[in-house]
Amino acid sequence: MKSQPNDLIKVHPGFWAGLHQLGISTDDIACTAQLRFEAINEPVVTQSQYFAIWQAYSDLIGDTAEGIIKLATGYEISKYPPPVLAMYHARNYRDALNRMACYKQMCPPESLQIIEAGEQCSIELEWLHKEQPGPPLLTGITLAFLIELGRRGTGQPLTAKLVEFSQPMGNLDVLEAYFGCRVETGTPYNRLTLERKDLSLPFLSYNEELLEILTPVLDRTLVEQERSRSVTEVVKWIIKRSLAGKRPDIQTVAKELRMSDRTLQRRLTEENTNFKQLLTEARHEQAREYLADLSLDIKEVAFLVGYEDQNSFYRAFRTWEGDTPSNWRVRQ
Repeated sequence: MKSQPNDLIKVHPGFWAGLHQLGISTDDIACTAQLRFEAINEPVVTQSQYFAIWQAYSDLIGDTAEGIIKLATGYEISKYPPPVLAMYHARNYRDALNRMACYKQMCPPESLQIIEAGEQCSIELEWLHKEQPGPPLLTGITLAFLIELGRRGTGQPLTAKLVEFSQPMGNLDVLEAYFGCRVETGTPYNRLTLERKDLSLPFLSYNEELLEILTPVLDRTLVEQERSRSVTEVVKWIIKRSLAGKRPDIQTVAKELRMSDRTLQRRLTEENTNFKQLLTEARHEQAREYLADLSLDIKEVAFLVGYEDQNSFYRAFRTWEGDTPSNWRVRQ
């Protein structure tokens, strides 16, 4: 799904303030990234410019791992943009992570997928344009911020269970000391795995009054951004986000989009599709993605794509792929 028209990405002033604290100036970044100084001082940049900025920071800082930790731990809360403040002042760690996954849509080019299963919670980073993944340091800082958010919010030295990166990340000993767990590279995923029980920990920084101010504004911005996309893209995204353990209906999705179900049906018809078709496509796409993750058993996959009955999932998957989920997984 497209993130913003023309793939423009906002760069918050706090980012530059964070680099300045590390002794890196915008002149340094512009020179290293071979970008015009005027270009990187614009409120928005193109995706290629955004990646070049992060790669320049990585080159200037030296080791990728050290660059990740320095920026993640050195960033002042007062410099956070409004979406991040809403996470920091959430009710608990789970609320903060869910807000981050939601509001991340306003800050492409990556998205976050949160899966709670058994005793663990995995948060996977996905690039909106898979053919153009971001620099390793950008991947690392995103996952590091997830654990940093929990530590600052709860006031406890939280650790992860496992961290996985698809690219080399520099000094792994440094990263393992920071995350408090094993860090693997060269994996199919960019993923942080947490103890699920930690998600219920309350945030000491919880601020109900501030959230009552921030949340409506951020939600309104998100809705306006979603309206710039096709209705089909937005509906499928909402379905995927809402699948786990249930089957979302058109009334629920229409309510979230602040329109009647009849209006939503009409809009989908205008785009040559319908809700039932999008639900099927979303389940099929998510099933393939989850089955590729060997840490999930078939029963968990069935639940995550909205089937309470495993046999119903088997029948549906046979219709989609002409084979059972188990056989399909082996073939892949």
